[in-house]
Amino acid sequence: MATVQPITACLWFDTQAEEAARYYTGIFKNSKIVAITRYPEAGQEVHGKQPGTVMTVEFELNGQTFTSLNGGPNFKFNEAISFQVMCETQADVDHYWSRLGQGGDPNAQQCGWLKDKYGLSWQVVPTGMVEMLNDPDREKAERAMEAMMKMKKLDITELKRAFEGETAGRR
Repeated sequence: MATVQPITACLWFDTQAEEAARYYTGIFKNSKIVAITRYPEAGQEVHGKQPGTVMTVEFELNGQTFTSLNGGPNFKFNEAISFQVMCETQADVDHYWSRLGQGGDPNAQQCGWLKDKYGLSWQVVPTGMVEMLNDPDREKAERAMEAMMKMKKLDITELKRAFEGETAGRR
């Protein structure tokens, strides 16, 4: 018997639910398409979808379950909801930033945030960022925050350098 995740994000698309699920599972390791559900004839007067077309796609990204829904053009993503991708290394930051940002909105990039080609917002964050911002030494935390605010894609080395009070020319 499969374990059911108690809370699952459902992402509303017009007609790109399967395309998006395949896109995301191609970016994240340990990811897969779990199930594809198709619209039946029943309820067609409400959903208006052709029977047999994709209704939902259940997929996993690193073990986290998501559902994508072909619900029509009624709703669009906005920045009120986003997903954080926690990264151990700069190589991970670079990978997710590059892949998720491909075809997205370059004007919606700031402080590790980006918007992908479907309009979904992501924040690609080094795992140590939260600790830096919550450090009891408020001067260190302020320097890290100031450095982050100047970046689009976060640079772990530069964030640590700012946190420690080092300048680019002084190590």
